[in-house]
Amino acid sequence: MSEDTVLDVKGMTCPLPVLRANRALRGLAAGARLRVLATDRAAVADFQAFCRETGHALLAWSEEAGTFSFLIRRREGP
Repeated sequence: MSEDTVLDVKGMTCPLPVLRANRALRGLAAGARLRVLATDRAAVADFQAFCRETGHALLAWSEEAGTFSFLIRRREGP
């Protein structure tokens, strides 16, 4: 299995983390995984809503020492 693509958006605030993740996901193959590292607390709700609305899968998220990690699998199809 290939490694996850990592997107570091620490220090950015809403809506930039989701916008950058959306751009990164468009460049990935269907089923590929993107790990997003963010520090904006609003990113938790933002990524949950983003994945629900776009069909990407939010596989997991966690927080450690103020850094949030989101693991997203790109949806199948366009």
